[in-house]
Amino acid sequence: MPSSVMSTSRRGGGHPSPAAVSAVGLRKSYGDKTVLDGIDLSIPAGSVFALLGPNGAGKTTVVKILSTLITAGGGQAQVAGHDIAASPGGVRAAIGVTGQFSAVDGLITGEENMFLMADLHHLPKVEGRRVAAELLERFDLVEAAKRPASTYSGGMKRRLDIAMTLVGDPRIIFLDEPTTGLDPRSRHNMWQIIRELVAGGVTVFLTTQYLEEADELADRIAVLNGGRIVAEGTAEELKRMIPGGHVRLRFCDPHAYRSAGAVLGEAGRDDEALVLQIPSDGSQRALRSVLDRLDSAGVEADELTVHMPDLDDVFFALTGTPDQSLPSQSKENVR
Repeated sequence: MPSSVMSTSRRGGGHPSPAAVSAVGLRKSYGDKTVLDGIDLSIPAGSVFALLGPNGAGKTTVVKILSTLITAGGGQAQVAGHDIAASPGGVRAAIGVTGQFSAVDGLITGEENMFLMADLHHLPKVEGRRVAAELLERFDLVEAAKRPASTYSGGMKRRLDIAMTLVGDPRIIFLDEPTTGLDPRSRHNMWQIIRELVAGGVTVFLTTQYLEEADELADRIAVLNGGRIVAEGTAEELKRMIPGGHVRLRFCDPHAYRSAGAVLGEAGRDDEALVLQIPSDGSQRALRSVLDRLDSAGVEADELTVHMPDLDDVFFALTGTPDQSLPSQSKENVR
């Protein structure tokens, strides 16, 4: 039987569910290979959840199980209040899925792709045309609507892909690496689209290899490694798990450098570069303490840089080997 946990459409009705997506002990194996080894999830409605992991960690497998494309080998999960095993039809009616590779048919126009999706959702013809027109306008595709989708840029195809996903008015959208292969401008445009979807009440389950993307978008992030979720929390919570934060002070005057070193005794030193490095948790109080001690000695640094662990550091610490497919982020903020 479907779960008794209720969910509500963005268009109203029912009682809001405590979790749009939940899973307990989710497992999946292929022969002797265990891909998922007991995954627990609880994703609030109207939020962005990002699942990170190395290539082959099982991120896409999680999406396929939760969207009922494949069956789990064990455990339980509910999506939009429907049990994925007992009520797969209910799950499918409530979700949209955009995979790593576009579902757009390049042989027909963008508008015809939208009409096809409307037909698949059994929308009356007039309603389908209205929804298609609204979404093409929303995603800035009106001028290109009559052109074959094969002529679209990568960013345009991605926008059309998500527009097609929204034809059925899903409450939950699974975006499996939605910006892979896009240029930086198209990626940022996609981020804005995701923010707008969430502002409209949609829940977004995002898998990504771009750590900056998770940092920018996600309310909560989970790191998947070895078939298990090895850490979960907000971006800031995950960053605080990793030591290594510090304040870096650079001086031009050797005398000022020596004076600062005398009052900041625990600082690491680079005498050649005239640089001091003081351990710090990055808080305003810690930074003020450093500045107050410098003021007491009548010393002023020529450059102050705060370094805090970012999601790159978290990812590498939790998964072991740096994955070269993960673009690095700037790790320092010059003040």
